[in-house]
Amino acid sequence: MGEGKKRLPVGVENFEQLINDNYYYVDKTGLISELLRNGGMVNLFTRPRRFGKTLNMSMLEHFFSIEKEQSIFDGLEISKDTKLCDAYMGKYPVISISLKGIHAAAYETAFDFAVRIMKKTARNVQFLLESDALSDYDKLEYKELLNSNMSEAAFCGGLKILSELLEKHYGTKVILFIDEYDVPLAKAFENGYYDQMIFLIRNLLEQALKTNDSLKFAVMTGCMRISKESIFTGLNNLKVLSVTDERYDEYFGFTDMEVREMLKYYETEGHYEEIKSWYDGYQFGSTKVYCPWDVLNHCDKIKDHADAFPENYWIHTSSNDAVRKFIQMSDNLTARREIEKLLAGGEITKEIHQELIYPEMYQSLENVWSFLFMTGYLTQRGRIDAKRYKLAIPNLEIRDIFQTQIMEYFKENVAQDGDTLSRFCDALKNGEETKAGEIFERYLKKTISIRDTFVRKAGKENFYHGMLLGILGVKEEWYVSSNEESGEGYSDILIETENSTMAILIEVKYANDGNLNQACERALRQIEERKYDEELRENGVDRILKYGIACYKKCCKVKLAEESYSKIQSGYKKAEL
Repeated sequence: MGEGKKRLPVGVENFEQLINDNYYYVDKTGLISELLRNGGMVNLFTRPRRFGKTLNMSMLEHFFSIEKEQSIFDGLEISKDTKLCDAYMGKYPVISISLKGIHAAAYETAFDFAVRIMKKTARNVQFLLESDALSDYDKLEYKELLNSNMSEAAFCGGLKILSELLEKHYGTKVILFIDEYDVPLAKAFENGYYDQMIFLIRNLLEQALKTNDSLKFAVMTGCMRISKESIFTGLNNLKVLSVTDERYDEYFGFTDMEVREMLKYYETEGHYEEIKSWYDGYQFGSTKVYCPWDVLNHCDKIKDHADAFPENYWIHTSSNDAVRKFIQMSDNLTARREIEKLLAGGEITKEIHQELIYPEMYQSLENVWSFLFMTGYLTQRGRIDAKRYKLAIPNLEIRDIFQTQIMEYFKENVAQDGDTLSRFCDALKNGEETKAGEIFERYLKKTISIRDTFVRKAGKENFYHGMLLGILGVKEEWYVSSNEESGEGYSDILIETENSTMAILIEVKYANDGNLNQACERALRQIEERKYDEELRENGVDRILKYGIACYKKCCKVKLAEESYSKIQSGYKKAEL
């Protein structure tokens, strides 16, 4: 990569810092003009995490605020609209608050965090203490917002009071930005104090957005569109702009053109296809977008290391509990088949309920489908009617999350079938290829598997490979290793049985054409050609069973190398002696 390139803003969410420190910026300032022309009194943008919500809120704050430096917008898209800039840029008092720091194991601690956030917001306008436009009583009210012992009532009225005081000081109404409004509710639900938190946030928003005469307009962001009945009671001026809305659809996430331009700038155009496969595929409204967090992270890596593999960057930003819970709930045949269809790159049609409350999320599979859609684990591929959408897994990254959670759930439940799976292991040890194949196939039919061609063959092989490792783990007395270096390569699975008297080598193949026998033969040839048994023999292990295991959808075949039969028979004879 050429010298003097801009740094990529991985984790940078402050717009002023991004511009002043010369980071690479994908220009989303067009959001400003669209908001002013089409926005409502209170605007709620719901998008999955890591799609640029916080950076956009910072950008809006710096554009409108009287207190900020507006020269940072020079040369950006919005600066071309001189009439709009003259009318709105730097003309308003702005209150900007993020609620994503309000999370704790108990309500009392969460409220302490909430108080600190309100205090920080209030400290940003300490010039109010010197304002000639404010009375002594006004200043006394303001000082209450700097008090560490702030009551719940004071907290809930904080944004409204600040709005009133700023309007008095500047003589113009206030613009309010509330970022990640639903994070406190999500954390409260996880930790058992949801009712207390929803009461607090409802009162905060009601006073700030409903009964606030000092408000010019407001913008909120979050992942979820929480039911009006639970938190936005009586708020008739709310305009919700969700992932299904065609308005503003290109301002959260990177478009294909924006990604191409970034790759060209960093001279990494050769990675376009892998980035598209791994991080593209979301559809907001009518626009297809990439996850910005993933693109920035991967581009930052490949610009210095061209051979870097795509990674799952998104998974590290959340616990992915939603997918885990979903897999656990999918215990009926219909649900399992729908997941398999999604994993295969297909689509399913579901009715989406966009107005949910957190306690309802896991009450039914239908609600979980909606939650997965709104939080970015699924995306739309078209609309059937007002509520029904075609849903799909957006890309390889999210598919990997599903696959990982499926495997984790599989491993957790292996113990429940201990007797059956132990018989599978015994069949392998005894050279009973047919019996081993029958047991494994029966097990495949009970579980979620991978079908079709959504991923490369190697990806499918890895899935079945993982299942076998989970099954073999029931034999605690066996040593089971995966991809162990041996001979001239790495064997898929190496098993050393009790007392290391016998070893088992397994090579797993996915039969794309459905020819299981042929795939087994390829697996056995690979074992021989790459001499996977060489090191074992050097260590004195002479009874080595070599298996080729081929899988296709929910079918499998287990084949034992012919030479292994003699090893088994000689073992039986020794045992008889």
